[in-house]
Amino acid sequence: MIRKVREKIGKVWASVALLSIEIIVVGALFLGAFTGFVFMVRRVFHLHDTKLDYEVFNYLSKHVNGTNNSIMLGITFLGRHEFLIPANLFLIFYFLVVKKHKWYSIKVPAIALSSLALMFLLKHLFGRERPLTPLLEEAKGMSFPSGHALMSVTFYGLLIYIIWQSVKNKKLRLALTFALILLILLIGFSRIYLRVHYTTDVIAGFCMGFLWLVVSIWVVDQFEKFSKRKVSPIVENPTKPIGIEQ
Repeated sequence: MIRKVREKIGKVWASVALLSIEIIVVGALFLGAFTGFVFMVRRVFHLHDTKLDYEVFNYLSKHVNGTNNSIMLGITFLGRHEFLIPANLFLIFYFLVVKKHKWYSIKVPAIALSSLALMFLLKHLFGRERPLTPLLEEAKGMSFPSGHALMSVTFYGLLIYIIWQSVKNKKLRLALTFALILLILLIGFSRIYLRVHYTTDVIAGFCMGFLWLVVSIWVVDQFEKFSKRKVSPIVENPTKPIGIEQ
């Protein structure tokens, strides 16, 4: 009996320790992302320091060729709305119809649409012009923060969150996470290579995308918990009149 109690206590403590580590890691990343975004805003709009942006452009110009151009165009497409809109619709259909997971099917459009609104708001607010000499094709709209970077973090970051919630195989989970993080970084890099964004735009997009992803997931999770609390008493005791003391 005592042994079983000890085992249960051990499992509880292990779960608490794991949860605490996750909270610390996410909290540290959140603080780092917030600090990074504020630093980029200060660097670009208060100090008017563009040294990093042009140093990166000058370095990448030495590696421009037809093969790299094709690769970067292919990678950047994975962060464009022509790809992300169908991808989001597919995920909504998959979770709503196939997996019957209502809250995942809500998280996907909620995070996608709010991220899009936030991106346009920030671009309008900061109003930074894009680089004057794009490599292949001119991009429309304002430059800061990078929409590709922001939207890639929220979309592929949500996929990482879902993977950690649903994939049990640890090695597969880590492999998928690494692949998606690498993809996010490459999409941001492609925008700099193609000279449609400055390096500071992309860093700011990454930071704000992560901030918004964490906040959005937390908000939707609170709605999910609230919904379950409201529904559970009715499901457990459907004959009990609502709002009447017995």
